[in-house]
Amino acid sequence: MSEVRYTDQHEWIRLDGDEATVGITKYAAESLGDVVFVEVPSVGKTVAAGGEAAVVESVKAASDIYAPAGGTVSAANEVLSSEPSKVNDDPEGEGWFFKLKGVSSEEFGKLMDADAYGKFVESL
Repeated sequence: MSEVRYTDQHEWIRLDGDEATVGITKYAAESLGDVVFVEVPSVGKTVAAGGEAAVVESVKAASDIYAPAGGTVSAANEVLSSEPSKVNDDPEGEGWFFKLKGVSSEEFGKLMDADAYGKFVESL
């Protein structure tokens, strides 16, 4: 079973075996408004926890997407280049940004679970 964790920057990370999928939360997608451009990282790029990994631009703003945990990019959702609206349509599904290999279970464990993230969002 896969487990999902969240950051205070509104990224989510889902760990499936030895690979983790990363995207932005529904809250972040709604806050951004209509997404018009996405830049995903190159496969093979190494990212550190909290490091810039991708870029998303909407009609309202441009934002960096940070890696919730360190690892090596094993896949990038290239579909977002031609269909950035997938981020709005399904931010925690088909609108994922990239996948990571080599994620530390210790780093993953430090992130918020769904209950903690829900409470965090309510406090904003």
